Amino acid sequence: MSKEHGPIDCERLDELLRIAPFHQWLGLTVKSYSSEQIELEMPWREEIISNPMIGSAHGGVLASLIDLTGLYTLLSQGVTAKVTADLRVDYHRPATSGPLIVTGQVVKVGRQISVAESRIVGPDGKLIASGRSAYIC
Repeated sequence: MSKEHGPIDCERLDELLRIAPFHQWLGLTVKSYSSEQIELEMPWREEIISNPMIGSAHGGVLASLIDLTGLYTLLSQGVTAKVTADLRVDYHRPATSGPLIVTGQVVKVGRQISVAESRIVGPDGKLIASGRSAYIC
């Protein structure tokens, strides 16, 4: 297993989310945290709209949320994930309001590659996007 330390607490996870300027700009916060999963929240920002006709968020922002949530899900469990090796995102419906809630779960922890799944829902609880990401450890 590629663990160098044990699981981290919610407060430390929230601190880690604020280290990168991009994460700060997204406004990510830890909504809930357990040994099974994490839940992150991103407030709605007008700057993420890419289709002004329907007011929907850019798919790259949603992909970033899938990627970041997978990474922080692994980090929260003490896995030393370092960089994304693969990312798969399925878009189910447009994100047109927020906040956006992203839930992540560990799929597999390996010595070289670890995998997590993430799901984004809108304020109405409907699935917006889901994905799976693999990380080099």
